[in-house]
Amino acid sequence: MMRFARTPMWFKNLQLHRLPVPWSVTPEQMDKWLAPHAFQPGSSVEMQTQGWASPRDNDSLVYSINRQMLLVFRTEKKLLPASVVNQVTKARALELEEQQGFKVGRKQMRELKEQVTDELLPRAFSIRRDTRVWIDTAHGWLVIDASSQAVADEVLGLLVKSVDQLPLASVRVAQSPVAAMTEWLLSGDAPAGFTLDQDTELRSPAQGNATVRYVGHALDVEDMRRHIEAGKQCMRLAMTWNDRVSFVLTPSLTIKRVTPLDVIKEASDPTAHNDDEQFDSDMTLMTGELARMFADIVEVLGGEQGDALLHAAAA
Repeated sequence: MMRFARTPMWFKNLQLHRLPVPWSVTPEQMDKWLAPHAFQPGSSVEMQTQGWASPRDNDSLVYSINRQMLLVFRTEKKLLPASVVNQVTKARALELEEQQGFKVGRKQMRELKEQVTDELLPRAFSIRRDTRVWIDTAHGWLVIDASSQAVADEVLGLLVKSVDQLPLASVRVAQSPVAAMTEWLLSGDAPAGFTLDQDTELRSPAQGNATVRYVGHALDVEDMRRHIEAGKQCMRLAMTWNDRVSFVLTPSLTIKRVTPLDVIKEASDPTAHNDDEQFDSDMTLMTGELARMFADIVEVLGGEQGDALLHAAAA
C-alpha cells in the first residue's frame, strides 16, 4: 500500500489557467508589478485588506527558481459577527426610543448600525489567510492553490490589477472531462499512466441531480455501468498519476486533494542543509512533477484547444 509523503510545500487544490508558452517575464519585472499592491496591515476601522506578501518573509514579493515563480496573496479580515452588531444595535435602539419618545425609523436604525459597527471594529479580532500562486513561465501555467472559486477569483482580481494586460486564458481540452471520466468508469480502465482510486461521484442532471458517492469503496464496473446507463455522469474521480501523485479530477479541470506519494519523498534532496535549500528542493520537485502531470492529463483529454493551443503553437 502506498503511503503519503510529508511535503508541506505542495499545493493541495489546483485552479489551473494558461499563459503563453513560454512567458518571457522575469522575477524582477513581476516584483515591480506587484509592489504597488503589497499587503499592508489594515487599520482599526478597515473590515478587510488584501495584497501581495513575501513568500519567504524577505524583501521580495516573488520567489523564483528554474523559471518558476511563487507569489502569496494575503487577506486580513476583521471577525465581527453580525449577531453581535445586531444585538448591540438593538440595545442602543431601545435606549434611543426611551430618550426620544418614539420608535426608531428604518433610516435611523441603519445609521445606528453603522455607528455600532465603527465602534466595535477596533476591538474585533483579525484573521489572515494566505493563498499561494505558482507561475510556470517555462510551460505556461498559472496555478492558484485554492479550493474555493471565490478565493481564486479574489486572487485573479488583484493579479489582473497588478499585471497590466495579463495574457491569461482558460484551459480548454478537446474532450469533456465529464465524458472522459464517465467512460473510464464504464470501462473500468484508466488511461495509460493513471489508475482509478476508490472515490467518485456520479450525478444525473435529468433526475433532479440524483447523486451517488463512493468514498473509500471499490468501484465495481457493473455498479458503475448500472448508474451510467440510468443517466448518471461522473462529476468527480479520484486518480493516481504514475504511482507518484494522487488527486481528484473535476469537470472544470480543477484538481483537488493533491497528495504526493512516498516515491516523491524518496526523490527529495537529502543534501539540503538549511531551510532555504530545502525550500528550493521542494519547489523544484513539486513544480517538475506537477508540470509533467498536467501535460499527461491534457493529453488523455485529447489535447488543448483555443488560446492555450495557439500560444503553444507560436512557441
